Amino acid sequence: MKKILILYAAYGGGHYSAAKSIKKYLDDNYKVQTEIVDCMEYINRVLNKVTTSAYKEIAKKAPSLWGKVYANSQRGILGHVSSRTNKVMAIKLKNLIKEINPDLVISTHPFSSQMVSYLKRKGKITCKLCTILTDFAPHDQWLIGHEYTDGFFVSNDKMENYLIEYGVNKNKIYVTGIPLSDKFFEKFDKTSIYDEFKLDKTKPVILFFGGGEFGLGKDRTVQVLESLIHNLKTYQIIAISGRNTKMNNAFTNLVIKLNVENRVKVFDYTNKVPELMSISCLVVSKPGGLTTSESLASSLPILVINPIPGQEEENAEFLESHNVAIWLKKDDDPDKVIYDLFNSPEKLDEMKKNAKLLAKKNSTKDICKIIVENIL
Repeated sequence: MKKILILYAAYGGGHYSAAKSIKKYLDDNYKVQTEIVDCMEYINRVLNKVTTSAYKEIAKKAPSLWGKVYANSQRGILGHVSSRTNKVMAIKLKNLIKEINPDLVISTHPFSSQMVSYLKRKGKITCKLCTILTDFAPHDQWLIGHEYTDGFFVSNDKMENYLIEYGVNKNKIYVTGIPLSDKFFEKFDKTSIYDEFKLDKTKPVILFFGGGEFGLGKDRTVQVLESLIHNLKTYQIIAISGRNTKMNNAFTNLVIKLNVENRVKVFDYTNKVPELMSISCLVVSKPGGLTTSESLASSLPILVINPIPGQEEENAEFLESHNVAIWLKKDDDPDKVIYDLFNSPEKLDEMKKNAKLLAKKNSTKDICKIIVENIL
């Protein structure tokens, strides 16, 4: 039986979610042996904790600084430092690969892609390598050592063109979309979802992701939520605060102050995102790769708030350019943006149609099929 090792790194949730989706589909549909590992935690648990914490803190408390780090890591000295560091860490990763002895490695993070390609270049390992890019805009860190990668899976044609211009062999690039949970294939009983979340079946629903992993911009996020409540009195809102307790408290206090408990429901967490998207007419969120893919798969327009400078801002630009999202920027008046959007039904309809066109609901299935039948 062929062995597949799936590597990710816990810098943001999208890399792990993509890895999990791929593993589940492979396990359910193919006779292969799979194992999933956080490459950074395997190499050094303490280093992993320090670096992931540092990433979260910089992205949360100094987003403009993170934007500069991101831009400089694309090219220049930080890019060289990153790739050289990954070469050193690759020596430790070699032990894992030798132990498991996979026929193929699937990577959902640039660090693991770099390390495995380095080991292949040095002749330390001979397995094949596939890289899944988990955003809507490319970054050169994914492409270091691309000569030793057997397949790149990207979300859109623009990324394919960028990779070709960078020098990646066109035959190695597959435009499949970002891996999604198989729950997005299900047909839901919408009435039971309304009942479960104590919603009025006669009123449209907006799904508001206000926390995210970093809880960016609490005051601004609360302002946007308040604007939605004031301007859309016939709408219901599911507000997800994420892991940020202060954000959850702020949401709850706002709802109580405005006396709108009957139409605004606050949750710190839900594992029912596919179900909630199935009854929603709009998603309000940071434009992370995973949430964006899920929204598109559900044919939902997106109101973008609080993108982290760097990758998420590039995602926001991509979504706006394809007319599936409105980016509510920090200097924009939320009342005006929301009023203009919801008083233009044809605009929302067009965004919904474009989301459907841009979505790749079969992404996980297509990626696994190509890997098993064409590469493995």
